[in-house]
Amino acid sequence: MTTEGEKTTAPAGSAKRALLGRLSWGLADQAASSMSNFAVGIYVARSLGVTAFGVFSLAWVTYGVVLNVSRGLATDPLVVRFSGASDASWRGAVARSSGTALGVGTALGAACLVVGLALGGRVGPAFACLGVMLPGLLLQDAWRFSFFAAGAGRKAFVNDLVWGVALVPAMVVAAHVGSVAAFVLAWGGSAAVAAAYGCLQSGIRPQMTGARGWLREQRDLGYRYLVENVSLSGASQLRAYGLGALVGVGAVGAVRGAELLMGPFLAVLMGLSLVTVPEAARVLRQAPRQLGRFCLLLGGGQAAAALLWGGALLLMPARLGELALGEVWHAAAQLILPITLGVAGAGLGTGAAAGLRALGAARRSLRSQLFASACYVSGGLGGAVLAGTVGSAWGAAAATVGSSAVWWLQLRSALREQHHNSVPEVRTS
Repeated sequence: MTTEGEKTTAPAGSAKRALLGRLSWGLADQAASSMSNFAVGIYVARSLGVTAFGVFSLAWVTYGVVLNVSRGLATDPLVVRFSGASDASWRGAVARSSGTALGVGTALGAACLVVGLALGGRVGPAFACLGVMLPGLLLQDAWRFSFFAAGAGRKAFVNDLVWGVALVPAMVVAAHVGSVAAFVLAWGGSAAVAAAYGCLQSGIRPQMTGARGWLREQRDLGYRYLVENVSLSGASQLRAYGLGALVGVGAVGAVRGAELLMGPFLAVLMGLSLVTVPEAARVLRQAPRQLGRFCLLLGGGQAAAALLWGGALLLMPARLGELALGEVWHAAAQLILPITLGVAGAGLGTGAAAGLRALGAARRSLRSQLFASACYVSGGLGGAVLAGTVGSAWGAAAATVGSSAVWWLQLRSALREQHHNSVPEVRTS
């Protein structure tokens, strides 16, 4: 699908306006997503208290792992290879990619349902309900990637807006029920509404029968991105489970509460490839030498914004914190500084990660992510052993900041390789 600003004959001013337009819709979409996630977290925290909120957080991080499985296999290759493609090529790829996401949700959702029924107790019902909701959750996410690959960020924004509108009555009903399972069903059910609307927006029907062919065609990228993505979300899940075992489920709720306060930036980081990877790919095609600068501005801007937001949170009166998080606030407040530093480090590293994705340097990005994930788990759990919840937060922050340096070293090497390969050999004899 040819999008505005793709043609090399377009004036520079038009290209810049097209870039700003796509980024603006990306920011608008992330704002809608951030507000929905923030509202869900705040509402559940205030309704359930720190322990039950910890159970909800365990379901949330599990969803994050499954989401990254879907992205690695289905939508990350789509964004890398079909951003700015012809309409016919894009539509065929989206049908198979979204079908793959739906298949992942169905398969892993069934497994989650079985595990939840077997666990029982407090945690089991939440996991069982998550399993039922996973197909709709993953399909909604797939539409967002698809629209950004086509340069149609407005459609992604509208889809997230539909999810947010559907979420309001669902959360009200869940609050009347008053259980973790009810909130999981409300959150996932509203996502299914947006997923169905995505079919109408695109005019495309997901083809689960095309999943095998899609996986075969994209295996050079898909499986590396799968390992990379799962190591990222898996590290968060291992830290959450380990923290719950070492300190208690309430500690998981405290960490999630502090993360909620950084919600706008965490949500942007989680879904950043919706905007930055397609744009980095466009920069690579149109002005390869500007890719490093683009990534530096991207990462540095995010890190600076995270530090400013964290500074504002540190100055926030306790009364406002209690109004937002209820009883979770007292445990979360002491984690704001380390989590702010961790988010700033992650934002800086994400700029380099976007460049590696655009270059198709899957081996380098996988190497960087495996190192970062290992450091995150080690730092988070090692800190928990030494100093409980606060120690875990500082350990995870130190690991994230240190890992961002590895991302940039890998990007620098990849850019040198790309430049070397693009310069023709000059014979002297």
